[in-house]
Amino acid sequence: MIHSLQFRLVVAFTLVILVTVGAVFSFINRATQDEIRRFEERVEQNRASRMEFELSLYYTRQGGWEGIQPFVEQWGNLYEQRIVVTNNNGIVVADSEGDLSGKLYETELPGQPLMPMMQPEAPVGTLYISPPSSLVSTQLLYAAIGRYFLWGGLVAIGIALIITFLLSRRILSPVKALTSAAQRFGHGDFSQSVEIKDRGEIGELAKAFNSMASDLERVEQLRRNMVADIAHELRTPLSNIKGYLEAILDGVKKQDTETIRSLNEEATLLSRLVDDLQELSLAEAGKLKLDCKPEDIGNLVKQAVSTMQEQATAKGLLVFTNLPETLPKVKIDSHRINQVLRNLLKNAIAHTEKGGSITVTAQEQSGWVKVSVADTGEGIPPEALPYIFERFYRVDKSRTRATGGIGLGLTIAKQLVEAHGGEIEAQSELGKGSRFIFTVPVSE
Repeated sequence: MIHSLQFRLVVAFTLVILVTVGAVFSFINRATQDEIRRFEERVEQNRASRMEFELSLYYTRQGGWEGIQPFVEQWGNLYEQRIVVTNNNGIVVADSEGDLSGKLYETELPGQPLMPMMQPEAPVGTLYISPPSSLVSTQLLYAAIGRYFLWGGLVAIGIALIITFLLSRRILSPVKALTSAAQRFGHGDFSQSVEIKDRGEIGELAKAFNSMASDLERVEQLRRNMVADIAHELRTPLSNIKGYLEAILDGVKKQDTETIRSLNEEATLLSRLVDDLQELSLAEAGKLKLDCKPEDIGNLVKQAVSTMQEQATAKGLLVFTNLPETLPKVKIDSHRINQVLRNLLKNAIAHTEKGGSITVTAQEQSGWVKVSVADTGEGIPPEALPYIFERFYRVDKSRTRATGGIGLGLTIAKQLVEAHGGEIEAQSELGKGSRFIFTVPVSE
């Protein structure tokens, strides 16, 4: 429970809420107290100014302080403060408590000089007001405000926790769905998909998961097809070799040159399949060793065409080369690029009907040499075009050798080109032919 993401989210949000509410409560409470204190100071100042005005007016009207005592006592009872009025000699003329009347007033409290209305330049006495003796009302006000803040904070925390719990469930719901799908996915069920309508990061994660599941399901299907294809490709030559050997042992067939040539052809097919698989595994693991040197790509194209010319002629195809007079040398492993060219030419021959043509071109482009192999064959369906470089993928699902074996040629070509730092792509229009284009770097 304590290790669950929902629990940690609730705890984290709770801490944030508590810190936020506590900080807000502290600041607001402090600001309220300061404001109340400033208000009290203004009230005290206004009260003193009013009493000063009333006393100055009284002195001006009466011409002295006789009879001021009842007014001072009334103010003292009203404001619950001690009020003392002295004349210019410091003798108390009025005391709200009546204890100091007629006595010399000695105190450290600051006093307010009293100015008569007619002669404001000459003071006629001094007003002394003690601080408020009772802070009960202020304390009650502080307590009431504090209770409001406390209850408001508790209600806010409660509501925030409820919202946090609901939001955490809503946030973690797609995560739990992804977790459940991933667990089934881990047990080999690649048909899993997650339906999440979220448009944020979780939605993007769900889309990525579904895409991964779809890709792995397709890869798993390709793997099954691979096993079946390899078994078929191995079974055919092995069956032929076994048949020839049994015929020789039974005396049905003689050990002549023709029989040995047939056995050699079947062994060559097996060897080629094993070599293709080994090269593909090395290329995909990044362990393919390249012996790159400056080479003439034009001569390499001519050699590859010459090698495949016999197969093309036997099928009734014309092979053309369209090369400029001068091409820069390229930094390549000539054996590997020749293998790429032969694989592309072999693919073009396999998928071009009699009477068609194949054209190989090369041209320099921004530090690269672009080589293309175009045919006038059957073309590739648009839905198959993105997958033709994947291992064991074949547009033609039949298993006859005439349609290209198990589908490793283009995959190996792609790995070899990319090992040189280049790129390879395919362009095709169904019924009109295909064009395979790859690039190799110009030698410095």
